Parts: sequence; C-alpha cells; structure tokens
Amino acid sequence: MTRRSLLAGAPLAAAAGAAQAQSGPRNMAISSSNGMVCCNRVLQMLNAGHDTLDAVVAGVNMVEVDPEDTSVGYGGLPNEDGVVELDSCLMHGPTRRAGAVGALRGIKTPSKVAKLVLERTDHVMLVGEGALRFAKAHGFQEEELLTERARLAWLTWKESLGTDWGPGLDAPPDQGNARLRELFPDARPEWFAWAREVATNPPTGTINCLALNAKGEMSGCTTTSGLAWKIPGRVGDSPIIGAGCFVDQEVGAAGSTGRGEENIRICGAHTIVENMRHGMSAEEAVLDAIRRVARNYDNDRARLEKFDLFFYALRKDGQHAAATLWDRSANSPKRRQYVVNDGSGSQLADASYLLERG
Repeated sequence: MTRRSLLAGAPLAAAAGAAQAQSGPRNMAISSSNGMVCCNRVLQMLNAGHDTLDAVVAGVNMVEVDPEDTSVGYGGLPNEDGVVELDSCLMHGPTRRAGAVGALRGIKTPSKVAKLVLERTDHVMLVGEGALRFAKAHGFQEEELLTERARLAWLTWKESLGTDWGPGLDAPPDQGNARLRELFPDARPEWFAWAREVATNPPTGTINCLALNAKGEMSGCTTTSGLAWKIPGRVGDSPIIGAGCFVDQEVGAAGSTGRGEENIRICGAHTIVENMRHGMSAEEAVLDAIRRVARNYDNDRARLEKFDLFFYALRKDGQHAAATLWDRSANSPKRRQYVVNDGSGSQLADASYLLERG
C-alpha cells in the first residue's frame, strides 16, 4: 500500500470474519482482545436468561478483579502519585438508561458502581470522592488496589524520570535490578523487563463489552484503570456516555479502547451508532470513526504513530466489527484482534485497520 492510499483510507484491509451478517438476533457478545473470559461469562448469563446489562457487568467483573490485567480494575497501573483510579460507564438498551463513574478509588469493580448509579440515583455520572462515598453507602468495601506488580512498575517509572527518586549521586554503582529485587523478593523474573517497558511506553488498555440476546435486546459496558502514570483526576473516554460506550436499542452498540482523548474529540461510540443508523455496515461505521481521528491530525503519520485507538460495533441484527488506527502495535508483528462469542465459545477475530506500520 502507498502512503497516499493509506491516508485516504482506501484500499482498507478488511477483517476476515468481521462484520458478518447473522440470520437474526441471537445470544452473542463482542469485546476487546482481553475479554475471552468476559465473553464466555456473558454467554453463560444470556443463555441462562439474564438481562443483557447484568450479563455484560458480570463479564467485565472477571477482568476487573484479575490482578494480571494491569489496565482494568484491581491491579491496574496507577496515576503519577501511585494511586489506582478507575472509570466505567454502561448503557441498557431496553430502557435507554445509563450510569458512569470516574476517578473512583478503592473499589475493585467500578462497573458495579456505575450500574448502581443507573439504578439508585437520578444522575448519570458520579466522580472522585463522591463516587467513593456513594459506593460505600451501598455496602462496597474500600480496598487497596495497587498490587505489588503494579507498584514495581510505578517505582520503575518514578526512578526513570531523572528526579530525586532512585539511587543518589553518592550511591554505589547500580547493580541492575539488584535493589528492586530486594524490595520485591516475590516478583517473577519477567516482571522487571515488563516494568521497564510500561515505564517507557505507558499502556492504555481497557475492556469494552457489547452484548445482544435472542430477543434483540442490547447493553454495553466499558471499564478501565486509564492511562498509566496519568495526572491524578485525569478521566479518559471510558466513563463518557457517547464516547467510551453507547447503545441505541433500535440500531446497535459501540465502544472503544485505547487513547481516550482522541475518542472524546469525535464522540466515537455515538458516531458509530449514528453511522449504522444511516445505513453503514458495522465495519464501515468503525472505519469512518477511525478516519475522523486521523483527520484531526491532518492524516500526519508522524503524529498518529504516537498512539492507537480501537473501536467496536455490534448491530442489532448481529453484524459486528472492530477497527483500529494501526494494523498492529508498535512492538508486535501480530494483527490487531477482538473477541467474538456467538454461542460457540470466545474466539479472536481480526480487526479492520486504517494504516499499516512499516
């Protein structure tokens, strides 16, 4: 592909198996690539007759409480002060209701609190200390969310900044990870290389999950620990209705992961659903949103290479797709993928993309 054709958005690589038309609504779920267990749980819930919103919340809960996923919930990478702050939003298609929380500290499952905002308040979003007080008033227990693995990464980042953190000028020659290994005696060997990587290239992460049942009812949820090392109080797209997640029962649902600031600027999830309302396929809708992001940078590859963004779409008829700005991450040869479970177990599907990395 030439640079000109890539920047114009044509020809565009299509996902093999994405945007496939279904015979009609059926129990199914799609999610970001970290949602294999999430989508399996959603299908279990849907097959048992549970509401779509209960199903997506139960699905993302499995990722929120998993300390191995450092971009969501418990174990998420913290802000620049070493404090984990979580964001989430959700929408229920049949009732068109929504709930969200932002910059929530001390609660492992922000999606559950967002659902409580929907059910027990006349508001859509609660943030910060107010969101925490609301959660505790409804029985949630405040906990420490910073795991030892995440703390190791944070300390590695702090000491890489060239400030007073780390060995002083009069310290003996550094012995590699020797001191950190003393501080973290139970750390697995691979943690140290990983900590250096995320300190240098802060990840965004997040999980978005969209569900459809056989009655044609839909719901969606997005939850995250946000950008690693962010300014305390920074909130990205994940708790923003219309950006991180949007559901219109008459049309479909959409969500996003990746650099939230770029998604907010185009109201990505809402844009995708409106695209589908006006006749676009799921794939066309997500690719159009990606093009809008690139246009905000005048299609300048040099600037676009500094971030990535992923959009997901599920139409009411079961058609689904995902698209990303880049075909692969900067340090991986693998094609970007997302999870689909249409009743036969969670499987990875290739995402469409706008630009190829050289």
